[in-house]
Order: sequence, then C-alpha cells, then structure tokens
Amino acid sequence: MQTPTPISIDHAKLFDALLPVTLAAARIQMSYFRRKTAVSSKPDASPVTAADQESETLIVTALNALAPGIPVVAEEAVAAGHVPDIGKTAGQEFFLIDPLDGTREFIADRPEFTINIALVRDGTPRFGIVYAPALGIIYASLGDASAIEAPVQPTATRTRFANLTARPIRTRAAPAGGLIAVASRSHGNVATDAFLGQYRIAQRIAAGSSLKFCVLAKGEADIYPRLGRTCEWDTAAGHAVLVAAGGTVTTLDGQPLTYGRSAPRFLNPDFVAWGQHVLPVQY
Repeated sequence: MQTPTPISIDHAKLFDALLPVTLAAARIQMSYFRRKTAVSSKPDASPVTAADQESETLIVTALNALAPGIPVVAEEAVAAGHVPDIGKTAGQEFFLIDPLDGTREFIADRPEFTINIALVRDGTPRFGIVYAPALGIIYASLGDASAIEAPVQPTATRTRFANLTARPIRTRAAPAGGLIAVASRSHGNVATDAFLGQYRIAQRIAAGSSLKFCVLAKGEADIYPRLGRTCEWDTAAGHAVLVAAGGTVTTLDGQPLTYGRSAPRFLNPDFVAWGQHVLPVQY
C-alpha cells in the first residue's frame, strides 16, 4: 500500500475549503433539531440519529474529494465496522470526524452540540474546526498559535474566512484565588468530582460536547477533566483549538494526549484539558 503524501497545512485555506462543508452539514442537522427525531442505539448503547448519519456522509464525501488518499476516521462509520487503515509510520496523517458531538444534547433539544473536524499528524491534532450550528458560533485553529471564534449561521452563503467577523481567542493564566472548572453536562461522575477536589475550585460550569474545550480556549475557564469514556473524534478538534489558543491536554500522568494509537476503537484514556499549563495539586 502506497503511503499518501501528507497535505500541506495552510490553515486558512483548509478552513475556507471546509467551511461550506461544515455549514451544509449544519443545515442537515438543523432540519432535524427540535423535531422529535427518531433515536436508535449503536452497539455501545450510545444514541444516534439520522442527523448524525446524514451529516457524516456529507462531510466524509467532501473530505475524500478534498484530500484523496488521506484516511477519514468518522464516528458512525467506525460504529458500523468501517475502520480505515491509518498506518503507524512517521508522517501518519488522518482526519477525525464527529459529525454531531453531543447527540444527547441534540436529542434533549439543547443547543450545545457541535460538528468536529480535525486533521491529525504524527499523533497530534494540527487543525480543528468546532461548529455549534444552533448557537451560530464557529471555533477554529488557524495556525500553531492562532485560534479564532466567529459568529456564522448555517444559512450563510458567503463562506470564506475573509467574510467572517472573527476574533482571536486565548487562554488565561490560572487565577490564584480559585479555578473555574468545566465539566460534562451529560457524563458527570464521582471520579471527576474527586479529581476536582484536589484543586481550589471557585466555580463549576456544565457544558455539552466539545464546547468545553472552547470555553477554556477563550479564557473563560481553567480546567476540564474527563475521567470516563471518550473517543478520539470527540476531542481532537477541540484539542486543536485549545492548543492553538495557548492551552494543553494531557493524560492523568501529565503526558500529552495523542491520537491514532488506540485504533480500531479509538478510545481515549482519561485526560485533563488545561487553560495553559498543568497545575500542581491544591493550586
């Protein structure tokens, strides 16, 4: 099997290529949102809807045309047993797609669901788009140290970065008086509570989907621990945005969270997203 040539990461051009695709997928999702969409269960008992499946088909088809030869790892395809060979060689590169992250939020008629598109190279998310269709907000990494937030509705027709009113976002230094923690709205557990109990937490924010990474990326929180099941497509795009904004994501032992090492199930270990740096216990 011939190794595909890695695509050049011109973040702005990749964003412009993927923005129309992202908005088209968003229009599919909004056509089902708050309309009592039928819900099925996947083999792992997680929910799935036609909105997940149809938007994934659109995104995967577009990526295959945009970057032929670069594997696309997509949540619903993997659940159906279609696992691409991402290889294990230097220069390993693949897309990670969660077409509708926060399906439980979507089903509950809450707007905190996102479209996640990430490009991973050598185990590291190098580019990410996180789009919240019902909120009309997009986040993206536009370089190794550049992340943005911009309002854009799914119905937008002028779909280039130059047409958006984007603002740069950056993480903040952790305040000495107490941290703001972000936790999952739908997946809280005792282990997460115990982890946060090691720190001075001044406030706790509940949020859904990969928006938790974006809350940190724009300097509105300091720590997001996830002790529980997640898959690589859940986190890669938000991870890319957070790192570009000045943050970091580690496993519980302080090592960088990497991608592509857990195929074919693509399960993450427990991890912590940090506003800037790993903080000492009792900070």
